[in-house]
Amino acid sequence: MHRELTLQEPAASTSKVRKFIPSCCTNFSLSHRLSPKLDRIKRELENLEKRKTDLGLLKIDEKPKHTSRRNETSLPDGSSVIGRQVEKEKLLNKLLGDDGSSKENFSIVPIVGMGGVGKTTLARLLYNHTKVQSHFEPKIWVCVSDDFDVFKISDIILQSMTKESKEYKDLDQLQMALTEKSKDKRFLLVLDDVWHEDDDDWEKLVLPFRSCAPGSRIIMTTRKDELLKKLRIGHLDSLKSLSHEDALSLLALHALGVENFNSHTTLKPHGEGIVKKCAGLPLALKAIGRLLGTRTNVEDWEDVLNSEIWNLENSDKIVPALRLSYHDLSADLKQLFAYCSLFPKDYLFDKEELVLLWMAEGFLSPSNATKSPERLGHDYFEILLSRSFFQHAPNDESLFIMHDLMNDLAMLVAGELFLRFDNHMKIGTEDLAKYRHMSFSRETYVGLNPPT
Repeated sequence: MHRELTLQEPAASTSKVRKFIPSCCTNFSLSHRLSPKLDRIKRELENLEKRKTDLGLLKIDEKPKHTSRRNETSLPDGSSVIGRQVEKEKLLNKLLGDDGSSKENFSIVPIVGMGGVGKTTLARLLYNHTKVQSHFEPKIWVCVSDDFDVFKISDIILQSMTKESKEYKDLDQLQMALTEKSKDKRFLLVLDDVWHEDDDDWEKLVLPFRSCAPGSRIIMTTRKDELLKKLRIGHLDSLKSLSHEDALSLLALHALGVENFNSHTTLKPHGEGIVKKCAGLPLALKAIGRLLGTRTNVEDWEDVLNSEIWNLENSDKIVPALRLSYHDLSADLKQLFAYCSLFPKDYLFDKEELVLLWMAEGFLSPSNATKSPERLGHDYFEILLSRSFFQHAPNDESLFIMHDLMNDLAMLVAGELFLRFDNHMKIGTEDLAKYRHMSFSRETYVGLNPPT
């Protein structure tokens, strides 16, 4: 068309072009036609601005900021640690025993688990244990978080060893000094909240420790086990939620200032209900306990147990640490995880079936042509599994389940794209138009079984 029109006179060209424009589009001005669309886009952008933290949106060249992690410290928090006796003894043996399997003078002692399960608390307990205090010299604690800067971490380690603040021009000078200071010393290093997965950066970080004394240890707390697998660390025991009794004690400690409910028997049933809803997760139990704060009226406990705090709009009060794990996901993984908000709580799902559902929705479009959508889906599933978004079903290793709080998190980030109907009973018909995906329980909403 362009070539043909350019052969015509200017006036004729204009006339011919007009013939291709539908008359309905020339009956009103461009600004009049675009105004509603621009208003809608503006409203959507304003909404995204308000929700940018929940969505994990960043400015260009801006890194995620997990500022709350910077407040972690090696110092004891002054409160009793409930449970974890078995885990503590096992890790103490790894710290103080002879690790003949390590080819290096130092070895890694990992503490792996989902956000809020108590990894840092356990590491702090070990770090300040009397046997550990006398066994290692020096002892260093570094909160790593998302910013795995080899120079910065090395500088913190060196300053902790020397108790001096000295500036170095480059990493080589810094690590030469660190090598000298760590030589022939049996040290304990805690790297808290490690997210980084690049084993090359890890090799650079531990390079100065080749000449340390045998028996040195590095405790690493992390939600992600990819790096640990790359470092060929053997069997990884994930830190589990607290037992029912320990969880009940933790709730009593933070809500009532006592170790159990023996003196508050009328509150115990409500406490057990809260423990069940929190699924034994220490972070959630502490948050609820502090919310109750020495209230001994049964009505107050009933209000908390039955209140809106367990609903979607208030889930951020009980899963703040879990949201950090979500923000660390890529955009593709965030979409796949949000899709799982369609699953009811305690729903057992099959890996193969979920991957096929993702494929059917068009979520798996590999940029790498050498990898099929199904293979990509399996890889994504394994990443979500390794980061505790999914767990093996307790009684069937072939099936999977989402932790209740992970399910809450999925509902929280699903926004207005995914609707699980059991949580929206009062929704109006006109509001359904904004949702793109919906699920419901057949047992609840289907009166008769369909013909087979």
